[in-house]
Amino acid sequence: MFWTAVGLIIGLPVITYFVTGMPMYLEHPNFVETGPILRRGFELGVGFNLIPEFLALTTALAIYTAAFIAEIVRAGIQAVSHGQTEASHALGLRNAPTLRLVVIPQAMRVIIPPLTSQYLNLTKNSSLAVAIAFPDLVSVGGTVLNQTGQAIEIIAIWMAVYLSLSLITSAFMNWYNQRMALVER
Repeated sequence: MFWTAVGLIIGLPVITYFVTGMPMYLEHPNFVETGPILRRGFELGVGFNLIPEFLALTTALAIYTAAFIAEIVRAGIQAVSHGQTEASHALGLRNAPTLRLVVIPQAMRVIIPPLTSQYLNLTKNSSLAVAIAFPDLVSVGGTVLNQTGQAIEIIAIWMAVYLSLSLITSAFMNWYNQRMALVER
């Protein structure tokens, strides 16, 4: 479980960073004293800009989704029989190893299906970014729709993007669910 978590939290973003050609880099503003008119100050236009709409969207979706995921995890842990923890304590395991070795592996079988639904909801809820004027797929498509009038094509593109994201998420979570399933001999 530990290496899976490390791979998902650290490894996946690092691999994505290198696969996309390392698009982010750090710069510092340069102090400028050049030009026909003596212009002094820091050069603008360098660095990474975080727009307030993106921060608002990220914060809102993270808090909203985190509450549901926390409830899913809590319910999954509560679904494990109390007899399992008593049996592990009878074998001499303390609380932390009991949670890691006994409770969490059994709870994952209960957690994964509703967690899949929550990830799909998160993907679809990102389209609400248009409400705060963040230029996502829906708002850019709406602009193109207003300028070209080709509603069927724009809606087909929206459907294809959201369908492909949903199918990829569902396929990964189904694979993970099969991997975590109880294997009988």
